Amino acid sequence: MLQKISDFSLMAYFAIIGFANGFKKDERGLSGVVVTVLLILVAVLAVVIIWGFLSGWLEELWGRILAENTI
Repeated sequence: MLQKISDFSLMAYFAIIGFANGFKKDERGLSGVVVTVLLILVAVLAVVIIWGFLSGWLEELWGRILAENTI
């Protein structure tokens, strides 16, 4: 019984190592992941930059709206 448990853990270890090595050597899906991560990064940076430029203008506009409504 203990031998089967030991064999099972060794088989699981080698299966994971084999999968990891195969994944590292397989370059087909890697470029898609990299492109997706870079597109997300560019989109987030674009939103941050646009928000930085528009935040002052939006605050001024909101101040005008509130000032007109209180009169």
